[in-house]
Amino acid sequence: MNGVHDMGGMDGFGKVEPEPNEPMFHADWESRVLAMVRAMGAAGAFNIDTSRFYRETLPPDVYLSSSYYKKWFLGLEEMLIEKGYLTREEVAAGHAMRPGKALKHGKFDLSQVERVMVRGKFGRTAPAPAKFNIGDKVRAKNIHPATHTRLPRYVRGHVGIVELNHGCHVFPDSAAMELGENPQWLYTVVFEGRDLWGEDGDPTLKVSIDAFEPYLDPA
Repeated sequence: MNGVHDMGGMDGFGKVEPEPNEPMFHADWESRVLAMVRAMGAAGAFNIDTSRFYRETLPPDVYLSSSYYKKWFLGLEEMLIEKGYLTREEVAAGHAMRPGKALKHGKFDLSQVERVMVRGKFGRTAPAPAKFNIGDKVRAKNIHPATHTRLPRYVRGHVGIVELNHGCHVFPDSAAMELGENPQWLYTVVFEGRDLWGEDGDPTLKVSIDAFEPYLDPA
C-alpha cells in the first residue's frame, strides 16, 4: 500500500540519527511488546507479513509520532481485535471480559521461549523455473496495491539489473492477506541513482532492492 511507512526518496523528515550505544530496549514495556508479538505469531494468531501490514495501516499522524515498539504495540492491538482475540471493550477495561479465543498452537511455557524467538524460515520449493537470470534488465512494475507489498514506490516503472537470485520464498503480498504462501523467486535488483532521482542525483549512487518476481517485467 502507498502509506506513510514507504518513506524511501521522500523529503522533509530529517536525517537518520543513529543513537550511540543504543540499548536493546529503552523501557521495560518494549521488551514485553516484543514478547507478545513473537508469542502470538508463534501461537498461530498471524504471520510476520500480516503483522507488518497492520503496522502500515496506522494513521499517518500516529505512525510518524510513534516509537518503533509503539508501532508494534498498536498494530498488534488492532490485529488481535480484528481477528477476534480481543475486543475494544476489553482493551479499554484492561482485562478479559469473556473466554479467550483458542489459538492454533496452544500455550507456551518457559521451556519453549528459545523456539518462539527464533526467526522462521521462508525459503520454499520453486513451483516453476526462474524467469530472470543474473545480468538481465528488468523493469519494476508500476503497481499500487491497497494491501501489503514489498516493492518500494521509488523504483516502480524504473529499469534495473538483476544482480543476485536468492531462491524461492514465501510471497509477502499473499501471506499478509492470509491467501497462502504463493512462493516466488526473489532477486536483488540494482538501479542507477540518476535513473531514480534524475539529473540532480549523485552519479556514483546505486540502489539495490530485493524484489520478488511478480514485481518485475523484462526490460
